[in-house]
Amino acid sequence: MKNLITKINTVGQEMVVVTGTSTGIGAATARQLGKRGFHVLAGVRTNMDADKIRDINIEPIMLDITNEVHISALIERITSDKKQRPIRALINNAAIEINVPIEVLPLSEWRRQFEVNLIGQVAMIQALLPELFKSKGTVINISSIGGKVAMGGYGPYAATKFALEAVSDSLRREVEQLGVKVVVVEPGAVTSEMSKRVRSNAQRITNEMTKEQRSRYSKLMHAMVSQAESYIDKAVSAEKAGQIIANILNNKRPHTRYTIGSDAAMLSVLIKYLPDRLLDKLIARSMKPHLNAELF
Repeated sequence: MKNLITKINTVGQEMVVVTGTSTGIGAATARQLGKRGFHVLAGVRTNMDADKIRDINIEPIMLDITNEVHISALIERITSDKKQRPIRALINNAAIEINVPIEVLPLSEWRRQFEVNLIGQVAMIQALLPELFKSKGTVINISSIGGKVAMGGYGPYAATKFALEAVSDSLRREVEQLGVKVVVVEPGAVTSEMSKRVRSNAQRITNEMTKEQRSRYSKLMHAMVSQAESYIDKAVSAEKAGQIIANILNNKRPHTRYTIGSDAAMLSVLIKYLPDRLLDKLIARSMKPHLNAELF
């Protein structure tokens, strides 16, 4: 690994844009890239987050990916760079996750989740592609194993990730012959601030349900939280996930997809070979030990 990092440092001061670097995978990826000699433009939402991520090779940028003014300011920063450093990669990591049965989530929240997890990603791709064509760079879209299999209660989030996978496949077939590489990363369970908020979010959502909805879905919500919390000790660390993502830029011809974590790898195989009904039974069986949980 030491020799690998030394080799990367000789690349020179190329720039990488990483969105959603306040915590978790995004912050870890930014730190890994900074250590390897890249100049990282790290998207954050607050001054406090900017202060936390700032480092010798990490330049925080105020970036709400649903805000056209923010994106325009980022492009201005890139095109006016005094050192004229090329953009090596765009790493689309910013996302929100609201896990709730399909009946329950208000349409306004559906729209918000799609605005961040899909439309915002596309906005970043459209804005950065002209620079990536010049540099023959890479688009790395951080999806989820939820972009391949939609568990009960995870439908809204999974829908955005399924859509991001489709965008990534189409984009790859459009631009690869033009010199731009497109990669999808599909993490399973990763320790992050998002994963730590599972119980409080589930409690809030359950409390906001109607009496009838609670009678239908309360047991599912408790089981979802119990199962998610049971994965925490087995989850991949954000730092490890960041290393895997940063390593993609080592490859002149990277894979089109990377899974992170044994759970994601196993589900990828099951999805590929099992018929839907059998997969449904296996998912139901995995939830069964958690159905009697009462956590809030």
